[in-house]
Amino acid sequence: MPNSKRNVAIVGVGLIGRAWAAIFARAGWNVRLTDSHAPTLSAAPGLIHEELRALNRHGLADDPEGAMARISVASDLADALKDAEFVQENGPEKIEKKIALFAELDRLAAPDALLASSTSAIVASRFTESLRGRARCLVGHPVNPPHLVPLVELCGALWTSPETVSRAREIYRAIGQVPVTVNKEINGFVLNRLQGALLAEAFRLVGEGYMSAEDLDHTVKDGLGLRWSFLGPFETIELNAPGGIPDYCARYTGFYKELAAEAAGPEVYTSPNVDRVIAAWPHQPTTDRVAKLTASRNERLAALVAHKAKQTD
Repeated sequence: MPNSKRNVAIVGVGLIGRAWAAIFARAGWNVRLTDSHAPTLSAAPGLIHEELRALNRHGLADDPEGAMARISVASDLADALKDAEFVQENGPEKIEKKIALFAELDRLAAPDALLASSTSAIVASRFTESLRGRARCLVGHPVNPPHLVPLVELCGALWTSPETVSRAREIYRAIGQVPVTVNKEINGFVLNRLQGALLAEAFRLVGEGYMSAEDLDHTVKDGLGLRWSFLGPFETIELNAPGGIPDYCARYTGFYKELAAEAAGPEVYTSPNVDRVIAAWPHQPTTDRVAKLTASRNERLAALVAHKAKQTD
């Protein structure tokens, strides 16, 4: 089916919803926007247009004006869902709101439309169990900002059909994302669990005085981060021993067992440790600083994504 005939409903157009709108529109889909908060919905088209133009500057969106022409604001939820084959929900991270919203999506969307949630913390079984169409529901958890970081974690409930996951995987791949499947539900999915393990150790190392907060950030962004932007952890260890992963495990399992025995626990997120980390961070979260950091992050990510795309052409 040509992309120009494909329709997606973006339900909730805050930061994540707007990114999804840009992603689908630049891939040729017709995009309908809806949000229960009128000012957010009103501002969304202009902000999406700005993002598409920024993507174009880095070669990540061929025709921002054409993409914008495929985006429209729906009059209500039913209007947004009309003829949509895919729904990307981006509502509040509150279970009661997810339950109510998915009940409406299941009632109003076409029977064969897929219903995906961008939630980063709530597994699908918690808000889809009572739905008639629960087999077509899943989590499609992106990484912020989704229009620059392409990973999306797919995770269904026990009742999510294999066809739903397969179709969602095809759609996300076709719009330029990198879908990965979480085979069974787990709190935080996979990316957040990996991030959480690193963050806990970072809090411990800074809180206990092993390193300054700024040097810890450099260790990741100018060390591990550079390596892991092209190689995952298993690819990395395969290359770090002559005999690959089995050789690496034979050489270093003892060392990593020692580290695991010393791993940071939940107490790293409590006082006085958190107080020490806050005191060790020399910056204040002013509006100007956050804006500058966000702009810098997005520019660097866009350049990296464009570079990686050229490497794989």
